[in-house]
Amino acid sequence: MTASPATPPAASPAARGAAPSVTAAELPRIQRRISAVLMAGQMLGGLGVPISIALAPVLATEISGTEALSGFASTAAVIGTALVSLPLAALTTARGRRAGLLAGYAIGTLGAGLVVLAASVKSFPLLMLGMAAFGAASSANLQARFAAADLAAPDRRARAISLVVWASTIGAVLGPNLSAPASDSFAGTSIPQTAGPFVWAGAVFVLTGTLLGVLLRPDPLLTARALAGPGEESRQGRSLRAGLAAVKASPRARLALLTVAVSHTTMVSIMVMTPVDLGHHGAGLKLVGLVISGHIAGMFAFSPVMGWLADRLGRFSVIGLAAGLLSLAALLAGTAAGNHAQSAAGLFLLGLGWSAGMVSGSALLTDSVPQAARAAVQGLSDLTMNAAAGVGGAAAGLVMSRAGYGWLNAVGAALLLPMAALALFTARRHPTAAGR
Repeated sequence: MTASPATPPAASPAARGAAPSVTAAELPRIQRRISAVLMAGQMLGGLGVPISIALAPVLATEISGTEALSGFASTAAVIGTALVSLPLAALTTARGRRAGLLAGYAIGTLGAGLVVLAASVKSFPLLMLGMAAFGAASSANLQARFAAADLAAPDRRARAISLVVWASTIGAVLGPNLSAPASDSFAGTSIPQTAGPFVWAGAVFVLTGTLLGVLLRPDPLLTARALAGPGEESRQGRSLRAGLAAVKASPRARLALLTVAVSHTTMVSIMVMTPVDLGHHGAGLKLVGLVISGHIAGMFAFSPVMGWLADRLGRFSVIGLAAGLLSLAALLAGTAAGNHAQSAAGLFLLGLGWSAGMVSGSALLTDSVPQAARAAVQGLSDLTMNAAAGVGGAAAGLVMSRAGYGWLNAVGAALLLPMAALALFTARRHPTAAGR
């Protein structure tokens, strides 16, 4: 293919090897193809985590012999997701999106294998190690949304991100329902039934990695870099240190980072304790399942709407919408006091607010830093988001036990105040066409 004026005359070796010359006229077609591949990968990858994570506490109880340690398995996965974010970002920065995503799913597959081995030999430390590695697949799932934005036009970036988030709906809904068949499929074998879903998850991650490795071409990040011009090719400009400096230098990037972290932490902190509160007010497992399903629908099913709004009305407007929806969700859920319909409405709005914050915050973060530093900044975002949510989820149990579910929701709403205040301040002092 003949090089066009839009392509820099001297791209980096990595870009030359993985990103062929692309003309501006070809970008829409390539972007549609890449989005389709990422969505297919997200449907598969998003299925692998829920199919097994539901049984992680049960497996931890079986191996440790006590329910007191049941929550450690899920916590280890969250910690693993956070810790692997920066190494995957460094790999992505050096080698492109495909390398980072493949590494995430490969480590997740290894983690699934370690979990199965831990179940077979009854080793709790090995289970913790396996669950931490398993969390790398979640990190890859999260990074896929940023890959969709690499070649998207600035006024369509939020929609590109939102479509990949939306694709997670299938896995989020189907995954937990496949846990029982995945367990039953290993009845009578040497593999414990509670570890069966992790075998399935490992197979799903292998399929996802294969799909992305074969079809995610050209690499969207390397192609975007090649089109950005020689000034974006500095290795120093693509380091993790440069990514941190880019966030420090950009008020809009700081707002985006805070939006993603606070939205996710508020959602996780309230959501994890809702089944407990519903149980205290007489709700059975079926009703709890329905409430959580509604919450998941709010998180993923309406993300394209949030992407459209963020592109049409601006990132700041949808960040404000996220703060309003999450506050209303906390009010409804925290004052339900046994009104299950009100709890369900609160949890649905909690998911909807998370979607607004995640999509608008991710788009604003991509808008606000130099192209060369984006992969590093995006990895920092996922590290911050998951670390904050891990602390929030752990603290939620303490607040619930000491003060009750109502106060937990009040604390969740209070977390939104700095985000809303910073959004108002940044919108006034640093307005942009994308962020208006």
